[in-house]
Amino acid sequence: MKKILFWTLAVVITLASAYYQRKTGPTYPKNTEIHFVDNSIKFDLPRSGDSNEDHVVELPVNNAFNSVKLHYRRFPVNESFSVVNFKQQENKLFAYLPKQAPAGKLEYYLSFTNSESEEEIETDHVVIRFKGSVPAWALIPHIIFMFVAMLLSNLAGLFALGKIEKHVFYGKLTLVLLLFGGMIFGPIVQYYAFGQAWTGIPFGWDLTDNKTLIAVIFWLVAVIGNRKSAKYRYTLIASVVLFLIYIIPHSLFGSELDYSSGEVITGFIQLLF
Repeated sequence: MKKILFWTLAVVITLASAYYQRKTGPTYPKNTEIHFVDNSIKFDLPRSGDSNEDHVVELPVNNAFNSVKLHYRRFPVNESFSVVNFKQQENKLFAYLPKQAPAGKLEYYLSFTNSESEEEIETDHVVIRFKGSVPAWALIPHIIFMFVAMLLSNLAGLFALGKIEKHVFYGKLTLVLLLFGGMIFGPIVQYYAFGQAWTGIPFGWDLTDNKTLIAVIFWLVAVIGNRKSAKYRYTLIASVVLFLIYIIPHSLFGSELDYSSGEVITGFIQLLF
C-alpha cells in the first residue's frame, strides 16, 4: 500500500509541476484582457513562433473598438516600432509578425481605439522568440525521457523518504533518462531550434542547459554514493534538487539572436512582459 501511495503521489507531483512550468514559462501565450466602458475582450498573445513563417496574431471581432493595430520591433534593439493594421476575415481579426531567424525575438503590443470615446488602449508589451523546426524523432524522445526522469526522480525521493531500498534502482533509471533526454536529445533539439547545441556552462548561461547539467551532477553523485550501500539522504537530496529545478520557468534565460553580430547568445525574457 505504501508503494502504491508513493507511485500515486509521484504521478500527481510530476503532472502538477509540469503544468506549473508550462503555464509560468516566458514562451507560453500571455493571457490578456482589455477593458472598455461596458465591455471586455480576452485573448492570448503568442510568445513563441516558427522561423519558417510569419506568425499570426488573432483576435475576436468586437464592436467595442473601431480599430486595432500591431506594433512591433526587434528585441532587444532600440529602434522605432513598425505598425500594422489588423484585417478582418469572417469573425476573426488578424495581423502578422514577420518571421525571424532562429533565436530572433520581437517585442510587440496591440493598441485599440475605442468606438465611443476614441480613446486608445494599449496592451502590455510581449516578447516572442522564433525557433527552427525540430524533427519529431528528436523532440518526442526528449520530452518522454525528461518527463519520465522527473517521474522516477520523484518516486525515488518518496521511496527514500519511506526507507524503501528500491530508491537506488529508480535513482539509476533517473540518471540514465536524464543523460539520454537532457544531455543527448536536449542539445539535438536545441541545435535544430536555435542553431546551437549547448549554450550552458562554460559557453553561456542558458537556463535550460544549466538546469539539466546541475540535475545530472546531483543524480550522478547520488548514484555513486548509493553504489555500495543505500544512503537515503543522497537520493532525497537529488530528488528535491531536480524538483526545484523542474519548476523554474522554462527558457527564462535562453538562446537569443544578437542582431548586431548575427550570433546566438544567452538572453533574458522578463516574466513581466
